[in-house]
Amino acid sequence: MLNQPAFPVGIVGYGAYIPRYRLPGSEISRVWSGGAERSPVKEKAVPGLDEDTATMSIEAARNALARAAIDPTHIRAVWVGSESHPYAVKPTGTIVAEAIGAIPATQAADWQFACKAGTEALQAGMGFVGSGMAAYVLAIGMDTAQGRPGDALEYTAGAGGAAFLLGPAEEAVAVVERSLSYVSDTTDFWRRPATHYPSHAERFSGDPGYFGHVVPAARRMMELVDTAPQDYDHVVVHQPNVKFPVRAMSQLGFTPAQWRAGLLVPEIGNTYAGSALVGLTAILDEAEPGQTILMVSYGSGAGSDAFHIRVTERIREVQGRAPRTWDYIRRRVAIDYALYVRYRGKLAAR
Repeated sequence: MLNQPAFPVGIVGYGAYIPRYRLPGSEISRVWSGGAERSPVKEKAVPGLDEDTATMSIEAARNALARAAIDPTHIRAVWVGSESHPYAVKPTGTIVAEAIGAIPATQAADWQFACKAGTEALQAGMGFVGSGMAAYVLAIGMDTAQGRPGDALEYTAGAGGAAFLLGPAEEAVAVVERSLSYVSDTTDFWRRPATHYPSHAERFSGDPGYFGHVVPAARRMMELVDTAPQDYDHVVVHQPNVKFPVRAMSQLGFTPAQWRAGLLVPEIGNTYAGSALVGLTAILDEAEPGQTILMVSYGSGAGSDAFHIRVTERIREVQGRAPRTWDYIRRRVAIDYALYVRYRGKLAAR
């Protein structure tokens, strides 16, 4: 399905947030395999004791507002997509809305679709603004991410995300010209109620999971808008590890020069609902007017959202108004596994 709003919609403000603490993959390998197992990423971002999906969403939202330079009371929806909301019953969206001053005349809700919960919120925001129901919508993808100690997921389960303020195309730094969704009932990753850590069926994670959705969603988008890989300046896809996105983008015909700016998983790990979105913020930080971007998310369960984006002249005005994504990546503080266990609450009292 190709989604095109009745009124043109764009990103009027964007912002990322990545916590400063970093756990090297080699440290996880040291603890669980004596250094024998090679980590698929250099290191991953880890939240501090006072950070969760709500606090990190607020920071990203404030960066988006700083770039948009609008009154937050004009925002008519605040939506947070995540796998790690701090409450089972109490929305993260209301916490963020209150903190940024978007209350009381706004809609707030949480979104869930594994790692594409953030792009689900983005698409819904396009519908709200594109139908005329709202002037502005804030869509966020953010996760603290969980991984069972010693599990393969622990190597890549990072933290962070991004916020996007959607509004009229004439105010946009980047216009979202088209989007589409591609879903199936493919079980490759799940977490049952009252279960702390997610489970995964490894043989389904690549095919038919990740590659069975990201690649056809990207191809379908290019067919519908009549583009080819060489027509895009940048491409970013969901990044559960380094191998999957590189293989998918190579298979589609994209080059390292096109994915360089958005491939952040080696530095911060897989930020789950924020994975493709954080990559998009890094691209927008260096994008030039007139450039085109293809973004494809992926969520286990399973599905992908694809977006065809065109950068506008306004991008130059806003890039310096808030911290850039690489500002957060560079302000790293390395920690060991013991401190990571304390920060993530992995010690259980008996």
